[in-house]
Amino acid sequence: MQTKKIAPIFASLLASVLSLSTANAKEPWHLSAASADSFSGDCASLGKALESLPNTQISLSETVAEGAQKIANKAIAEHCAIKGKMFERTSNVDGKTYAIGFEMRLPRQWNGRFLHQGNGGIDGVVQPALGGFGGGPLSNALDQGFAVLSSDAGHSGGTPAFGIDPQARLDYGYQAVAKLTPMAKAMLEMAYGKKPDRSYFAGCSNGGRHALVAASRYFKDYDGILAGAPGYNLPKAAVANLAGARLYQSVATTQAVKNHIELATAMNDAERQLVANKVLEVCDALDGAKDGIIQNTQACQKKFDLSRDVPSCTAQRDGSCLSVDQKRVLSTIFKGPTTSKGDLIYASFPFDAGFGAGKSGVPSGGNPVGSGVAFWEFFAPLNLDSGATGLIFKAPPEDLAAFKPVEFALNADIDALYASMFTPNEMYSESAMSFMTPPNATQLKGLRDKGGKVLVYHGVSDSIFSINDSIAWLNGVQKDTGKNFAKLYPVPGMGHCSGGPSTDQFDLLTPLVKWVEQGIEPQAVVASARGADNAGGANSDVPANWSSQRTRPLCPYPQIATYKGKGSLEDAKSFTCR
Repeated sequence: MQTKKIAPIFASLLASVLSLSTANAKEPWHLSAASADSFSGDCASLGKALESLPNTQISLSETVAEGAQKIANKAIAEHCAIKGKMFERTSNVDGKTYAIGFEMRLPRQWNGRFLHQGNGGIDGVVQPALGGFGGGPLSNALDQGFAVLSSDAGHSGGTPAFGIDPQARLDYGYQAVAKLTPMAKAMLEMAYGKKPDRSYFAGCSNGGRHALVAASRYFKDYDGILAGAPGYNLPKAAVANLAGARLYQSVATTQAVKNHIELATAMNDAERQLVANKVLEVCDALDGAKDGIIQNTQACQKKFDLSRDVPSCTAQRDGSCLSVDQKRVLSTIFKGPTTSKGDLIYASFPFDAGFGAGKSGVPSGGNPVGSGVAFWEFFAPLNLDSGATGLIFKAPPEDLAAFKPVEFALNADIDALYASMFTPNEMYSESAMSFMTPPNATQLKGLRDKGGKVLVYHGVSDSIFSINDSIAWLNGVQKDTGKNFAKLYPVPGMGHCSGGPSTDQFDLLTPLVKWVEQGIEPQAVVASARGADNAGGANSDVPANWSSQRTRPLCPYPQIATYKGKGSLEDAKSFTCR
């Protein structure tokens, strides 16, 4: 295999379509910058050589020509695609075959950096190793010259049945990362003649959880962490969503709930949009501009009153009011469901403009609509959280053969289920809160002391993982580990990882690299909306009266974007972080 050095063409990242404001002064320490390299060998020959890696089988090694892979209508440069699996085994518990499936993409022109892509949901599928980041399909790490790794986290199929196998649980929670990382770095050394100069971990949702777990458990292996909507308390959030489903069930017009369509009658699309509109009426101008975006989230929570500001129905529900019982349910869900003893199960949620995003119902194809609020409030608890809590997080799991997700979601004892998230047994030696969450999540001195950095972004209208939980995480990090190490970027209006009436397209990977490798502390990052004419794909939640080119600064918490009093409401330059 031949490798050769080339000029450091990736010494600075490709210019982003978004602008970045940075502090005038650099931090006193930072890690050295990555240097570029290239791979000039044959991808098929590389694949054969990789068979020598321990516990690794290679199933595909091919060249992907320039333009054969596109992101947001942009052609990706030529690269090698490597697919394989690690640690294949047969379970002595359920008799099924397990392995850690993976994909690596190696650019011909490499910037010397490695990115581990954390995937969402319960994993189980090897997503293309492109290294997407931000809310929308703005760009990707592969396009920027990173070598990218993706995996299924140790199980295939995307169903929660893998939770029957104790080792599959642990691989999903954290151990797959420990097994994949040295393999990936060894692969890079074989391809380029050196291991990566700098290593990054990025993902959203469960991928954000993976990222924060890596920051805590594997800080020696990674230098920069980009975590979106990090479900680092995922088991708690899943139980809370089941409790929320019970509350919605109590006001559903179809009481014998059999599926998410019936559960959605508890708060139909018009009623959710009514609440969102009333929140906007009260809070939109708190940042100095009535523009459909609530920047001052904290002030809004103090000013908006659900009971007072949303009309109460005096007759039948018609979309222009909420019943007293609906208000009671919604207030409880936003405050956060509790156990019978009054203990908060997960976190509270802020009222925001995105509560009306996403439509309930099922299109002709049979799959639930989108990933908006309706999906997470009505579909997820009956079809996703039920399986996760019953089969993956519970020790022992429910009987798979007799398991009925909807019945479990609506009838399981919430107190007992919550307690089970913390309780292991002889076969399942780690509880869900042990194998799923980062140990000492706020005490990240190891990563800090080596010069590593963490950036987190979170949609304020996220209805499954709360921005309030990320704020609590940041406060804990700053108390335990200090400031100037981790930052949180709230995204007003954005739902879970993307969507919502928001500017949901942005690049936080580039400022993370600059912070890690140059000591340039990120400040405001410009985000854009995805309108109908945007090459990155339309966001159907963007209001029709917004320009498709609307931009806003994303401000590091606790700063908020405030209108300067003049200039276009479609331009980020008219706003400043205060």
